[in-house]
Amino acid sequence: MALKIYNSLTRKEEQFEPLNKNNVGLYTCGPTVYNYAHIGNYRAYVFSDMLKRYLKYSGYEVNHIMNITDVDDKTIRESQKEGKSLKDFTEFYTKALFDDRDSLNIIPANTYTKATEYIEEMVKIIETLIDKGYAYKTDDGSVYFDIKKDKEYGKLSHFNLSDLKENADGRLKKDEYEKENAQDFALWKAYDENDGDVFWNTSIGKGRPGWHIECSAMSMSNLGDSFDIHTGGVDLMFPHHENEIAQSECSTGKSFVKYWMHNEHLMVDGKKMSKSLGNFYTLKDIVEKGINPLAFRYWLYMGHYRTNVNFTIEGVLSAQTALSRLYSAYNNLGENTGKINDEYVIKLKESMDNDLNTSIALSLIWELLKDSQISDKDKKATLLDMDQVFGFGLDKIKKDIIPSEIENLSKEREQARIDKNWSKSDELRDKIKELGYEIKDTENGTLISKI
Repeated sequence: MALKIYNSLTRKEEQFEPLNKNNVGLYTCGPTVYNYAHIGNYRAYVFSDMLKRYLKYSGYEVNHIMNITDVDDKTIRESQKEGKSLKDFTEFYTKALFDDRDSLNIIPANTYTKATEYIEEMVKIIETLIDKGYAYKTDDGSVYFDIKKDKEYGKLSHFNLSDLKENADGRLKKDEYEKENAQDFALWKAYDENDGDVFWNTSIGKGRPGWHIECSAMSMSNLGDSFDIHTGGVDLMFPHHENEIAQSECSTGKSFVKYWMHNEHLMVDGKKMSKSLGNFYTLKDIVEKGINPLAFRYWLYMGHYRTNVNFTIEGVLSAQTALSRLYSAYNNLGENTGKINDEYVIKLKESMDNDLNTSIALSLIWELLKDSQISDKDKKATLLDMDQVFGFGLDKIKKDIIPSEIENLSKEREQARIDKNWSKSDELRDKIKELGYEIKDTENGTLISKI
C-alpha cells in the first residue's frame, strides 16, 4: 500500500508521488515571533513533525524548511511597546519556540529561515510581478498584487472572485483579513513613521515586506520554484496560503506546491482559544499544570489531524496516564532488544499510509504489548522502531533503579495475591507506597514506578 494524503488543493486523497524520486521538499508555515506560541500552533508543528517522521521512516530524504516571521505588523507593534529593537525582541521568542520544540521532541528543521534575511529575494519576486503586470505601485510607494489579474486566484480556498466584497479603493494594507474582505494585498509597504527604524532601502523603494511575500521567498529560495508539500493550520488557508500561491505562480509561471496539507483547529473546552475567555494556553501553561509536553503529543495522536480536537486538562491528563503506562511497560521489557516484528511494521504502515491515521497506529502499541506470541526483546525492538514515527522518546528513557527492598516487597505481595490473601496484598501495597513507590497490576504484569 502506498502513502495516500489529503490534498487541500484538490480536496481529495491522493497517492503521494514526490517531484524528485525519493527526495521530498517540505515547507512548514512557522510562527510570527511576537509572543509565546500557543498549543494551537503546536498542533500544527507536531503534525508537520509526524509527517516528516513518517516520510523518513518510509525511506524518503526530507529537506524540511520552517520559516520564522520576524518582521510584520505584529512584531513591529509589540517590539515598540516593549521598547526593544526588532532583532532583540524576536530573538527572545524564537529561543522560547526552540525550547518548546525540544520539549515536544520535534525534530529540528533542516533550515529555519528568518524573513529579515530574505529581503533581497522578496524584492526580486516583486520586481518580476511588476514587470509581468501582476503588481502595481501606489502613490505612497507601496506595491500591491492585483488579484483580478490572476485567473486562478481562489483555487485553494475554492471561492470565486465575483463573490468577494471590496473596500473603497480596492486595496487592503493589513497583512491579515477575513475572507469577505479580500483585496489586492500588499507585497511591499512603503515606509511609514509608525515603523520606526524598521525599513530597508531597496530598488522598489524604502519600506518593508508584506507578510505573504515572505513565505514565497523563503520557501522557493530553499526548495525551488516547485516543491512537494506545504503544511500549516487550516486558519492559514485564506488569505495567507492563497496569496502565496498567487504571487509565486504568477512570478515563476510554474506550479508552486504539489500537495497542500492542513491540520484542523484545536478548541479549548469546546470554544475557540481566547485570552478574554481564560482558555488560552501556551506550552509553559500546561507544563505548570503538571502535564508532560509529550503527553500533549500523545493526546494529539488520539485524533486525526484533519478533525477538530477539543483540549481539556482532564483529557490530556488521561493521555499522560497512558503515556506513563507505556514508559513503565517499555522499561519492564528488559535491557536487551531483539528483532523488529514485521507484522506490526506492516500494520503501522497500513494505518499511516491511510492519510496518517495516528489513532489506529497508536492502538498498535497496546496490541503489541499484549501479544503473548512475541518475546519481550522483540517487543522492545519493535517499539523502538515504531517510535521513529511517534516521537515519544523511548530511546531516551532511563529505567528507574528499584531498590531491592521494594523488589522483595513486590514479590511478597505477588505471592499474597497468588494465595488470595487480599488483606496482606493491600497491606504490602500501602507499605510500598509509604517508601515512595507505586505498584500497578496491568495486563503486562506488575509495574513499579517512583511516585
